[in-house]
Amino acid sequence: MSSPAERYAAAKKRAAEAKTELYGFRQQLSFELDDFQIQACTELEKGRGVLVAAPTGAGKTVVGEFAVYLALKRDGKCFYTTPIKALSNQKFQEFVEKYGADRVGLLTGDTSINSEADIVVMTTEVLRNMLYADSDTLRGLSFVVMDEVHYLADKFRGAVWEEVIIHLPQTVQVASLSATVSNAEEFGGWLDAVRGDTAIIVSEHRPIPLYQHVMVGGRIVDLFAEDVSFDEAGTEQRRESLTVNPELLRIARHDRATTLTRSGRGGSSRRDREEFRASRGGKAYDRSRNGGRGGGRGDDRGRPGNDRRYDKGERGNSWEATEESPRFNVSRPQMIRALDKAGLLPAIVFIFSRKGCDGAVSQCVRSGLKLTTDRESREIAAIVDDAAKDLNPSDLDVLGFWSWRDGLINGFAAHHAGMLPVFKEVVEKLFAEGYIRAVFATETLALGVNMPARSVVLEKLVKFNGEEHVQITPGEYTQLTGRAGRRGIDVEGHGVVLWQPGTDPAAVAGLASKRTYPLNSSFRPTYNMSLNLTAQFGRERGRGILESSFAQFQADRSVVGLARKVRSREESLAGYAESMQCHLGDFSEYAELRRQLSNAEKNASSSERRIRRGAAAASLEGVSRGDVLLAKGPRGVVRCVVIETSQSLRDPRPTVLTDDGKIKRLSPMDIDGPVVIHERLRMPKNFTGRSPRERRDLASSLRNLLQDKRPPKNFDRAFKFSGSEQYDAEIARLQRALRQHPCHGCSDREDHARWAERWWTLRKETDQIKAQIGGRTNTIAKTYDRVCAVLNHYGYLKLDHELDNEGYLGLNNPGGAAEESAATAEAALAADGAALISQAGQRLRRIYGERDMLTSLVLESGVLENLDPEELAAFITTLVFQAKREERLVDVKLPSPAIHDAWDITVREWSELTDLEEVHHLPQTAAPELGLVWPMFHWARGKDLRDALNGTDLAAGDFVRWAKQVIDSLDQLAKVPGLSPKFAKTCRKAVDLVRRGVVTHTGLGEVD
Repeated sequence: MSSPAERYAAAKKRAAEAKTELYGFRQQLSFELDDFQIQACTELEKGRGVLVAAPTGAGKTVVGEFAVYLALKRDGKCFYTTPIKALSNQKFQEFVEKYGADRVGLLTGDTSINSEADIVVMTTEVLRNMLYADSDTLRGLSFVVMDEVHYLADKFRGAVWEEVIIHLPQTVQVASLSATVSNAEEFGGWLDAVRGDTAIIVSEHRPIPLYQHVMVGGRIVDLFAEDVSFDEAGTEQRRESLTVNPELLRIARHDRATTLTRSGRGGSSRRDREEFRASRGGKAYDRSRNGGRGGGRGDDRGRPGNDRRYDKGERGNSWEATEESPRFNVSRPQMIRALDKAGLLPAIVFIFSRKGCDGAVSQCVRSGLKLTTDRESREIAAIVDDAAKDLNPSDLDVLGFWSWRDGLINGFAAHHAGMLPVFKEVVEKLFAEGYIRAVFATETLALGVNMPARSVVLEKLVKFNGEEHVQITPGEYTQLTGRAGRRGIDVEGHGVVLWQPGTDPAAVAGLASKRTYPLNSSFRPTYNMSLNLTAQFGRERGRGILESSFAQFQADRSVVGLARKVRSREESLAGYAESMQCHLGDFSEYAELRRQLSNAEKNASSSERRIRRGAAAASLEGVSRGDVLLAKGPRGVVRCVVIETSQSLRDPRPTVLTDDGKIKRLSPMDIDGPVVIHERLRMPKNFTGRSPRERRDLASSLRNLLQDKRPPKNFDRAFKFSGSEQYDAEIARLQRALRQHPCHGCSDREDHARWAERWWTLRKETDQIKAQIGGRTNTIAKTYDRVCAVLNHYGYLKLDHELDNEGYLGLNNPGGAAEESAATAEAALAADGAALISQAGQRLRRIYGERDMLTSLVLESGVLENLDPEELAAFITTLVFQAKREERLVDVKLPSPAIHDAWDITVREWSELTDLEEVHHLPQTAAPELGLVWPMFHWARGKDLRDALNGTDLAAGDFVRWAKQVIDSLDQLAKVPGLSPKFAKTCRKAVDLVRRGVVTHTGLGEVD
């Protein structure tokens, strides 16, 4: 029992707490706050900024909601920023329900509701644009919540977060909410340096324990030998003592042995077979552990209990296997049934493929799987039909509405970026209300949207990153599995990895226990950013602001570690130099001769290749439709007929039909020298190559022609040339010098040479590190100078000193002169001096996007003035759309001559811009894309969705997403200062043409 003094002190503390704003806020909540939430809210009330880093589902947003509460209590304003529109819509609805529609606004680029409200939810880009425009809406702003702030690592949009943090007035308190990152102290240190007093609150504790499993053939097996949660597995002490479940190791050995048997490279041993039999009675996950059938069907749907018990020795009924043919894999319907049986529904199954997600739903529908009652099915149907009531009936089929509806009625759905936004929102609503028990999703669901589940399944641990298939990182694993465990409903969550052939349990355990996922800046100055900085702050202050970025902060800190590496390598270099000493002479001199000889031989070879490819490219530029071509390729003679020439200014690849009936683009890389025009072949009228019969008939004609005529006499001679003659004399000289060197006769010559090679390799690495150290000083500001030099070249940014004869610095000389001029321009721009922004520069300040400079150059050319609204809507897609690598169109017939003219100018401007960027060592602007031109042209002309997407692989949801970005871009152009009223009117008309039907459809409270 406490003493009177202790009771008095406690009472005094309670009385003091009751006077705080946090006390009033807590009275509104239906749950108790965790320690990290109390700490963060207390720091906010003290007037400090906060960085809160905690696992997904831990309740970080409570801190953001307290910032909103504080702003209202203090008669201030709060901006709540999010990275995606779906999350903005979600938070908007939550705040409207809590504070009323009159006090809450929403700004998402193409949506503006009550923008002067006390609470405004917005995407981060909107706030960035406000700061650059010095918007009146910023007046009275006291708090900014940056939800999902770890998104600043995103290479495409992450820089916006840093821009906002740097430019916000110092009077604004910032609450930054981040997923767990391993360098939170570093990021918090930067926030403290840039924003002032910032508290760093890190919690790795999950309020709902997460347990890790592997599903093998429908049976759920614990990942670790011990009964350990995600929190415990990540601690340093437990991580060292953790062991993988021996049963999984036995299964892995048997899996490998079975694979070898089937490939004819061996068989499973007796021991393997015995261990496999024993594993069937091993440690498995029992459905009684989570309460049996029922799978989390909500409060009135028989939610299962959460007692944790193991069944030692019972084999899961769905795992059917024999020693000869073990069934480690399960179908998706079998997987869902196994989860349901174990009481682990609702579940999110992450499949890193849109088609995979849709295919999973189709498989479940075809299998007859049903996870809902008849009453639930009727309720779902009513909700779905109400959401779709305003959709054009003719669009429903192309939207995949009926198959989507069938899945929902039975309790499962897909969720990915290719879906119509309202479809995704229906899925989110039904899942949150307990109607849907299984969602097959891509990783985009892991970001922001509130859809917790009892369990999360990872179908694979490999994903395609746009270029190659890579293993998911520990950070991604944590983010994905973090969805498991519903606060206030479940007492535990479950992460399940689906067994795939070749699964390594140790690797899975490593992902589940590793806690190193750093937050790295993706920040770099863009053309738009650089102009806005210069306009607002001048060049010198602008450079200083950029030097305060998190990217520079990280670069400066890394220099210490790099210097340590240099010292270590210098010691090793001294040892290598001693080991290569030769008693006959200077071996370093001899080694240098060997290296020069090797380089000369390589240069001779590469020179010949370049000459051959140059000759090949030149010959391809001169071909015409119907030309029969002969060329030598890596696999023999290429024989083909040209069916279409390239219209591209930079890509001479013609489309050809080979003598075996295949259509391909013939590239200089496909042939070893120039093509020879052998003959002319009369092409069938209206030949398209789309039908197999057309291709067969033309290929037959080609073969008949080639059979009758021999190759021309000059065919072989065309390939008998060499580009290495200029190197022959140098090679001969070096060979003589090498033989005459004293060290050439050393009996230990090759041993010395190995040490010399090691010395040279380490010397290059050391010099590179030294260059990194030099280069990381003021790296961001140096990039800013290079960007400004490009702006200067185009006349967007002018200086009042060191000007050339035309009034501003420019790059007018080719080759080395361009390099020298670039360096001069950058040096001048780094110097003191008043920077002047031209009218074109002022217009570029209002153009935001990945291709901001290219868009501005095309705009300044005047070619857009010649487009009508339909053509403008279609053409703008070339500056907005980003196709996947496999979907890119190099050449396509365009809808109108006016669009064709605009495209030609765009390609020319892009070519010149990227050449200039290469000179200035800047990342190259993404190429314009043709893939959305026709669909948008059809849509702007009033065609329905089916006709607009006909002949493309574009998903309806993707089309809607890109259409909204086209609207945003057109809206920007309509507001660019200094353009003709006619063009602004055309932009607005184009917006009206695009903004119709499914593009503007809203449902279930979504605001668009």
